[in-house]
Amino acid sequence: MRHIPEQRPLIAPSLLSCDFSRIAEEVRAIEEAGADLLHVDVMDGHFVPNITIGPLIVDAINRHAHTPLDVHLMITDPDRYLSDFRKAGADILTVHWEACPHLHRTVQAIHDLDADAGVSINPSTPVALLKDILDDIELVLIMSVNPGFGGQRFIPQALEKVNELRLLANERGLTDLRIEVDGGVTRDNSKALQQAGADILVSGSAIFRSGDYAEYIRALRA
Repeated sequence: MRHIPEQRPLIAPSLLSCDFSRIAEEVRAIEEAGADLLHVDVMDGHFVPNITIGPLIVDAINRHAHTPLDVHLMITDPDRYLSDFRKAGADILTVHWEACPHLHRTVQAIHDLDADAGVSINPSTPVALLKDILDDIELVLIMSVNPGFGGQRFIPQALEKVNELRLLANERGLTDLRIEVDGGVTRDNSKALQQAGADILVSGSAIFRSGDYAEYIRALRA
């Protein structure tokens, strides 16, 4: 398992927005530009209305990557595929609260695979529903768009959810819990997200359409 950097914020470019016809070059370029994590969106056309990639493509990415793979499973019944994605190279496996009827069991299965466990919530899912799982996970992913497609507009209420989650984590003494935000993250809202308590910023189309990956990643950190 690759080491996940301790500094905050971490920038996790979403490879969903890269040029898949030259994936190896894109991975090298985005790492050289300063990416801390590579965010990989897995969609099944069932849990979300889109189909993206499976373990074979994650494995192809992994063969060229040096930074940790942050694999976001937007799929129904993720338990069936945890081992496959871990073998393909995932360092962080994030599942959705809405897709896991036995969430503690799923989180334990991720830890048994020697990966960090994350839990994501959709924009309409309250932060309070996470209180019974927070002690068992390394990361919470707040969706700031409805999952399924890149390039969507940021939902402002996500800021309140990040702040609420950070306060809850601090009250519980969970200072190492990472809060990740995914969806519509740009240089225009990155400062507000960090001030609210976000540790990991996922940005896809904003980075890959910027024309200068390194400059845009620096702007997200600022």
